[in-house]
Amino acid sequence: MSQQPNPKSMRRILIITLIFAPILLLGGSLTVTIPSGHAGLLFHTFSDGIDPDEVPMKSGFHFKAPWNKVYTYEVRQKERLEHLEVLSSNLLKIEMDVTVFYQPDIASLGRLEIERGKNFEQKVVVPAMRSVAREVIAKYLPEEFNTTRRDEIQTEIDTRMREKLSENYLKLNDVLIRNIQLPRKLEEAIERKLQQEQESLEYEFRLEKASKEAARMRIEAEGIRDYQEIVSRGISKELLKWKGIEATSALANSPNSKVVVIGNAEDGLPLILGGN
Repeated sequence: MSQQPNPKSMRRILIITLIFAPILLLGGSLTVTIPSGHAGLLFHTFSDGIDPDEVPMKSGFHFKAPWNKVYTYEVRQKERLEHLEVLSSNLLKIEMDVTVFYQPDIASLGRLEIERGKNFEQKVVVPAMRSVAREVIAKYLPEEFNTTRRDEIQTEIDTRMREKLSENYLKLNDVLIRNIQLPRKLEEAIERKLQQEQESLEYEFRLEKASKEAARMRIEAEGIRDYQEIVSRGISKELLKWKGIEATSALANSPNSKVVVIGNAEDGLPLILGGN
C-alpha cells in the first residue's frame, strides 16, 4: 500500500517555492556590475528617468530595483583625430591634423546623457573641433604657422576647445596640431624669404666683424703712436751723447783693429775709422 504525501510537507514546499521563485527569476534584475573604466546611470522606470543630480555608480557590484535600468558610460580618456581643411585670413587653404584628448565629466554624466546622449562624440566633439579650428585659423596668415606664433595658435585652439567641451559636460585634456600643409607656392615663397633673411643676417655679421677688426687696428695704431710720442719726448741730446760715449768706450776696448780719432765734431763724439 503506497504512502500518501504529508500535507504539511507539501504546504511547506509550496510556501518556499512561492517565496524563492520570484527571487530566482528576478535575480539578474536585482544586481548590476559596472566594468572598470565605466560609470553607471540609474534609470528610474516609475519616476522621472535619470536624475541629473544623482551621483553615478562607480565600477563594481551594485543592487537595484528590478524594474529600474542602468546605463553604463565609458569615462576613460578618449582620442579623436580629424583631418581639417581651413582658410587663413587671406583665404588660402590650409590642411592640418588636429587630435583632441577628452573624457566625460563624471559629475555631469547625468546631464550628458539627458541633453547629448551616448553619441556625444559625433554630436559635440567633432563639430567643436571643426568650428574652433576654422574660427582661430581665420585670424592668422599662413606664414605665421612657421614662426613662434604657432604655439600661440595652438594655445588659442586649446582654450576655445576647452570652453566648448565644458559647455557640453566634457573635459578636454590636450590638443595636438600636426602635419600642417600650406599651398606649395606659398611654401616656396616662405623658403625664399627665409633664405634671404639668412643671407642678410650673414652679411650683417660680416660687416660687424669687419667693423670690429677696423676698430681694433685703429686702437692698436693709436697705442703705437702714443708710445712713440712718449719715447721721443724722453730722448734728449745729452742722453744721445752719453749713449755715444758708452758705445765708443765699448768699441775702444774691443780686440778688433780700428782707429779712433778724438775730434771736436758738432756732436762732440769720437770718429771711428777702419776696423776688421
